[in-house]
Order: sequence, then C-alpha cells, then structure tokens
Amino acid sequence: MRNRILMTTGALIIAALLVCRAVPMAAQTAKAPATSYKPPRTPDGHPDLSGMYDLATLTPLERPVGQKAVLTDEEAAKLEKAAAAFKAAGDAPIAGDRSAPPKGGDGSRGAAGNVGGYNTGWLDAGSSYTVVNGEKRSSLIVDPPDGRVPPYTPAAAQTLAARVQLTSDQRENNDPGLETAPGAYDDPERRPLGERCLLGFSSTSGPPALPDYFYNNLHQIIETPDSIVILSEMVHDARIVRMNAQHLPKNIRLWLGDSVGHWEGDTLVVDTTNFTDKTRFRGSTAELHVVERFTRIDDKTLLYRFTVDDPATWTRPWTGEYTWPATDGQIYEYACHEGNYALGDILRGARLREKEQTAVKTSK
Repeated sequence: MRNRILMTTGALIIAALLVCRAVPMAAQTAKAPATSYKPPRTPDGHPDLSGMYDLATLTPLERPVGQKAVLTDEEAAKLEKAAAAFKAAGDAPIAGDRSAPPKGGDGSRGAAGNVGGYNTGWLDAGSSYTVVNGEKRSSLIVDPPDGRVPPYTPAAAQTLAARVQLTSDQRENNDPGLETAPGAYDDPERRPLGERCLLGFSSTSGPPALPDYFYNNLHQIIETPDSIVILSEMVHDARIVRMNAQHLPKNIRLWLGDSVGHWEGDTLVVDTTNFTDKTRFRGSTAELHVVERFTRIDDKTLLYRFTVDDPATWTRPWTGEYTWPATDGQIYEYACHEGNYALGDILRGARLREKEQTAVKTSK
C-alpha cells in the first residue's frame, strides 16, 4: 500500500529496571553464515547489492513472551493463516451508512481502532515470517537470547518518564500515549518527527532499518564505488553511506546519523554515529551507535544484521537480523509535506481544547 498517513508516535513503555552486564559492541557483530553462493560483482569487484527489497514481515522486533526463538513450519503456517484472515476481513466492503465510531475509537489497537485511521484493508503488514538460515524466526532480535530489547538504564527510564505523561482519557482508552508533557502542542517542532514528515515512522529508514508493520515497505539500494544509497519508500528517506571514510566531527549531527561503510569480504559493514538529540530511536540519546551488516545470500535475498548500542539508554547492546527479499515492485512518490493537513489541525485542536477548558473553569 502506497498511501501516506500521519501518525502520532506512541510513547515507549518503560521497562523494568534490571541490572545487566554490559556486552562489548564487537561481541554483538557476527560474520555472514558460510555459504558457497557467489554473488554478482560490480565493476570494482565488490558484491552487487543494488536492487529493490520488500521488508514486510510478520516477525516482530521483540519476541512475544513465552514464545520459542524458532517457529516450526506448522506454527508459522497457523499464524500466517490467521494474519491472512485478518487482512481479508479488512478488505471486505463496509456499509456506507454505518454510524460514526465512538469517541476515542472502537477500542481496538492501531490505525483501524482510532478515529480517522485507515481500516485494515489499506494496510500491508506482511504475510510471512522471516527465514534466516532455514529458521522461521519469532523475533528480529537475536541477542539478548530472550529476543527482547534490554532494560533501560535508571537514568534513561527517569528521562522517559518525565518526557511522556499520559492523560486520564488516554489511560481509559488504552492509548499508549501521545507526547503530552506541558507545551507539547504549543510548537510544531515539539511534535514527533514522523508526524512532521521528517523521518519515516518506526525507524523504517534506519539505522537500524526496521519493518514498519504498516505499509510502504520497499527499500532500494544503489551502489557505487564511493557511496551507497539506501532509499526508503516511507517518507522517501535516503541514507548515503560514504565508503572507506572517516566519521564527521562530533559537532555535526544528522537526522539519520553519519554512515560510513567498508567491505569485510562479501559483507558490507555500515557504522553510523553522529545522530541528533531529537532522533530518539526507542528513547536513545545522541550517542546512539549502530553497526549494520548487509550480505547477499542468494540472487533474491539479502541478510541484514544490526547491532544497537547506547550506554546512556540501554544496559547493554542488542542485535537483530532478518532477510530482505528482492521484489519487482517500484517505489512511488511519498508526498508527505504536501498533504500534511494533520499537523496544523492538531495544533488548532489543542487551542480549541484550551479555550473550552478555560470556558468551563470560568463558568464554575
């Protein structure tokens, strides 16, 4: 699905503060699996990673509690069948004379359950589980072994708690929370980056490049000897990886960080630092450090592996991996700013609500 949507970023749920031993960044990277496959080469002799890839997958970032790391064929088939049935139901016609949804939505989670959201027929969250080394994975995260993002540090948890405050209405409606700290609706620059059309939602642009489990799932890689471009369909983010270069000075900060790459055998290794203090990937700071590894494992598949580290945010680094299947699909224009009526409406709505609240107070 290629439509655009303006989403309000949900607040991060603060994890329990468990003390974990920090694991060095180097320990989280791994070599590509041994294979006899010989990838096609560019004129300069490196593997040719160029192409279009579809990142849609049913495999979540974090492993559901109590689930095994690897699904059997039967388990995966059952879950995939349920997902297909859910999508089919969303694709079914709906009555034009239906009543309006209740205040706050119909109680379900996601865009379909909130007033103004798309119904599920417009979405493309994927139809199958990612397969790595012949295994159908139940989570993208492979380290820690439980397949979960490590706990926040005490300082990070405190910062996140101060940043995000839930209103009573949000708690009643099971809303994961808007950015509702005082003044959050006073200035467009205080709104989430996806809402402002500055970055793709759910880290789809990366780094790390993750599925958004929504739509606009395509990524294109364009490879030259000096630079590699990774273009994301969602909000048309384009990352430029400078090959065999040094990182920019620390005082230069970028929305997508500063990505430099090099080849380790047939694997492209991309090291990204110099993020801004506003990117805040899952609550991260400007000291976020991401290492990615791209390996072509057959003519139609890339293996993508990433390690995330920010000692100011998490108690240890964490690593994930999944496959990027090639596709014949094409990326279409994503006109986010041109149709971004919601941002102005959000701020106007906040002013109207303040006016109504003031009127209620003065009438008492």
